[in-house]
Amino acid sequence: MRTARGVTARELGLLIVGACLVSIVMHWPLILHLGDDIPRDLGDPLAQAYQIAWDGHALIHQPLHFFDANQFWPFGDSLAFSDALIGYAPAAVFGTGPHAAVVRYDLMFLFAYALAFAGAYLLGRELGLGPGAAAVVGAAYAFAPFRLEQDGHMQVISSGGVPLALALGIRGYRRQRPWWVIVAWVIATWQLLLGFTLGLPLAYLLVALYLTGAIVWWRRGRLPIPRGLAVATVVGALLFIGTGIALSRPYLHVADAHPNARRTPEDVEEFAAPPWAYLVAPEENFVWGDATKPIRDSLGNVPEETLFPGLAILVLAIAGLGSSVFPRWLRVALGVAIAVLAVLAMGFHGSGIVAYLWPYRWVYEVLPGWQAIRVPGRLDTFTALGLALLAGAGLERLLAWIRTRGGAIAWRGGAALAAACVLVVLIEGRGLPFDPFDTQAQPTLRPAPRSVASVPAPQLHLPAERPSDNRRYVLWSTDDFPKIVNGRSSLNPAWTARLIHRERNFPDRASVRRLERLGVRSVVLHTTRVKHTPWEDAAEKPVSNLPLTRYREGDLTIYVLRGTR
Repeated sequence: MRTARGVTARELGLLIVGACLVSIVMHWPLILHLGDDIPRDLGDPLAQAYQIAWDGHALIHQPLHFFDANQFWPFGDSLAFSDALIGYAPAAVFGTGPHAAVVRYDLMFLFAYALAFAGAYLLGRELGLGPGAAAVVGAAYAFAPFRLEQDGHMQVISSGGVPLALALGIRGYRRQRPWWVIVAWVIATWQLLLGFTLGLPLAYLLVALYLTGAIVWWRRGRLPIPRGLAVATVVGALLFIGTGIALSRPYLHVADAHPNARRTPEDVEEFAAPPWAYLVAPEENFVWGDATKPIRDSLGNVPEETLFPGLAILVLAIAGLGSSVFPRWLRVALGVAIAVLAVLAMGFHGSGIVAYLWPYRWVYEVLPGWQAIRVPGRLDTFTALGLALLAGAGLERLLAWIRTRGGAIAWRGGAALAAACVLVVLIEGRGLPFDPFDTQAQPTLRPAPRSVASVPAPQLHLPAERPSDNRRYVLWSTDDFPKIVNGRSSLNPAWTARLIHRERNFPDRASVRRLERLGVRSVVLHTTRVKHTPWEDAAEKPVSNLPLTRYREGDLTIYVLRGTR
């Protein structure tokens, strides 16, 4: 394997600027509408903007009760109802309220893509690729076509810590620099703090890499290990493992209190992808969206079963299998890993013995932690990293052929080819720079209603049977975070759904008494959202004989229950 020239400070600076510019240009015009527009849709991004905002709030105001979020009152550990995105907590200590939460989310979205590009670039460089080929690795990893479908899932697109941790770890061991090893473990721990969706597979990847390294070390005669590297490895591993144990505790509490938190085989199969899902690109994909529509329409869950890796990436990766820039063992290892992960990402199908013909069923049944994972297809992130590395090696193979011609023409031709490959990968994965045809979804979010921070809490917001309503309520609750019965996460407690269903006749005597017994102190009726819901006429119902006070604040009708303290 060719050893790459060390990444200089100048190259690192250009990489940071370039990665940020690529992220901004390929998601244009999001940077011009921070806080007003949000990537992908008005679904999960709203709830995740709330989660990040809560992380910052809890970090400052209640670090010892971090997971006791204000949503889903009266339940504790409600932040653990989905991936908590704790890694972004430091970014959330500045700014308050819904607008700041969306600005922050937009910036973290752009940051996630920039870091994925930069982390993969540095991994490619550390493995011996030149700058041009490493840029292809960054583009192929960050902008693989399937990732466009995941833009609504911050815990999935926030994958830059994976290649960055690997790059720094390789650098530390190769140069025998313990501090680089420590930093690599810190980055891996940060990736884990973003959620188990990618953190759990990363943990197993690290175990596999260290076991492989231990076997190689043993077979080569157990050469002495520098004390500094050994200490750094142990300290870093303890940090990662300790964080994982601490992070898992609230999730285990939730699993004990809410049996539906554990993913049943039926849950996993619902999100399992068929083999032809690898031929399906997102509907918004500029190149392949229309062409793959017939196959896409046959899928049961399009957002989680869209796995197309990109034709340009595949062609370069196939070429990379024969590239001498990587040693044969590394090319074989990457090829095998890609094949295994591609099969695992399809999950399992069928029941009985048939389900066990799919390798993922054995992973689900045997290995700790996997019963908490709902969507096997998100393993495609790791498949994409392997393909990206081989794609970079494939470009190096082409560049080596061009270099045989010699002279300045060959140098300029190589640079042009590298730039062209990066551009092709970006266009196939995300579309034309600056999105001239407006193919990417960046919906505009309506301004939040008047603040209800001063309204007595716990609060119940109505209407509340639609996910779209509850996502907005949790986002709007970022103004001082009053406790609310509403919430929206991967796990939505059946108790909360039953309570909201029983409150369909609010305000009447039975519904008010029920809320009094529970300790709910106020109900906030959003009159602009009640159409075609059971609460369409709630604001006109008489309340003179009920133990509550009603008043209006703009588009809100607020009921304060007098029977609670």
